Amino acid sequence: MLHTALGAAAALALASPQALAQKAWPAKPIRWIVAYPAGGGQDFLARHLSAQMGKQLGQSIVIDNRPGAAGIIGTDAASKAPADGYTMVTGDNGAMVLNPALYRKLPYSPDDFTPLGYMAGFPLILVVNPDSPFTSARQWLAAVKKSPGLYSYASPGAGSPHHLAMELIKERTGSFIVHVPYRGTAMAIQDVMAGQLPMMVVDTAGGLAQIRAGKVRALAVLSPRRIAALPNVPTLAESGVPNFEAVAWQGLFVPKGTPPDIAELLSAEMQKAIVVPEVKTRLEEFGLEVNPSGGPQLASFIARETAFWHKLIRERHLSLD
Repeated sequence: MLHTALGAAAALALASPQALAQKAWPAKPIRWIVAYPAGGGQDFLARHLSAQMGKQLGQSIVIDNRPGAAGIIGTDAASKAPADGYTMVTGDNGAMVLNPALYRKLPYSPDDFTPLGYMAGFPLILVVNPDSPFTSARQWLAAVKKSPGLYSYASPGAGSPHHLAMELIKERTGSFIVHVPYRGTAMAIQDVMAGQLPMMVVDTAGGLAQIRAGKVRALAVLSPRRIAALPNVPTLAESGVPNFEAVAWQGLFVPKGTPPDIAELLSAEMQKAIVVPEVKTRLEEFGLEVNPSGGPQLASFIARETAFWHKLIRERHLSLD
């Protein structure tokens, strides 16, 4: 017994301070940075998921909204946070895939983060003003191809997934539609509803309510399959643009260097929390497609996304500098 006690004491003495600190984790609230304003789609996802994850971890998770500059401000703040397991950040395709190709100089790099996992995606939808003569995506495609430069489209901002999705449509169909960027979805879709601009690509968080109310008309979803929220709206692939896929996805990340055991635990708790029935139902009602994965799967997904979208950005000579 004496030898056992001495051995345990020796092991404790040799344990690193970091290892001992990790055993007490989480000993204080965890910060979850959202690089967009309160009330938006990313914020909605983070707040509902953080409440459940906090219950599971026995510690509160505080949402820290850091909006601005296409997600750069908040993402940069997260990249410079201590890698101690007390900071997480939502990373989307804008921050982790598109920005590095659209800006020559970013204050952060996607390599500054460890991916915890894919959370969910906001399907993208091609919509037009309800008084538009276009009643199908095929009809719309024929018209824009016939009259290059005649039509314009709104987007929530230059470099957004919505903007890049329309650029992909233009590339795949050989059409030319004039881009009119706005500062956010709300202003863009208001002008489409009012007839100031005829069309846009909107995500389900920003446009599902307006579609259901008849304030805009949905012509096609840009997912590979029809979505549960709009089962009667065909995909763009069904409408004549094969193998088309674009989605505004959301992943969860921690600063690089976060202890692996903490990162793995956060990943597991995220995947567990997001499929809790009441959480999953609420997110799906909001328009999200819940499809959680672990960190390695998200890393592989980002690599594929990066190769695909960076090629498009180069070929179309797109830049935000």
